[in-house]
Amino acid sequence: MTPVEMTMVGNTRTIVSKPRVYERPDEHYMGIRTQTPFKGMFTMIDKHLFKELRAWMKQEGIEPAGQPFFRYYVINMEGEMDVEVGIPVATALPGNGRVCAGILPGGRYASLVYIGTGYTGSGALTRWAIENGLAFDQWDVPNGTAFRARYERYLTDPKIQPLKSKWEVEVAIKLVDEPEKK
Repeated sequence: MTPVEMTMVGNTRTIVSKPRVYERPDEHYMGIRTQTPFKGMFTMIDKHLFKELRAWMKQEGIEPAGQPFFRYYVINMEGEMDVEVGIPVATALPGNGRVCAGILPGGRYASLVYIGTGYTGSGALTRWAIENGLAFDQWDVPNGTAFRARYERYLTDPKIQPLKSKWEVEVAIKLVDEPEKK
């Protein structure tokens, strides 16, 4: 597989890990899904949805079983994005209508870790996948491009590093399932 180039912005390396393909199991989580325009999306997610989800989990006495993530169901940079914030849990639980149980499906994923903007990480991963003949599990829908599973997992603890621009983030996109070999 072709390596991705490490990109530098000032003295900061924005691509932290080489892209890779790996197999992962199903992962249960609690999340809040919403539709929102791209413009202003991250402010709404960071300042409201994650805060609301964490407050609900604390109220219910639920401990996270992993790092929080941001899932893309449908991407439409010019229209509405269909997205979800999620926090892994050991066991799926009933929600409250706003907070719902979900599963990141198991399977093969392409992923890399970056620092900085999602454009950098997603762009590098997409270019690498195309160059290596990998196909994402995605399809066109009337309002954009839908994904079986595409997410950004926040690896940095915001209590230790409050500047989001310095966080390490894993971007991962599920690949099309390979046909079973006979």
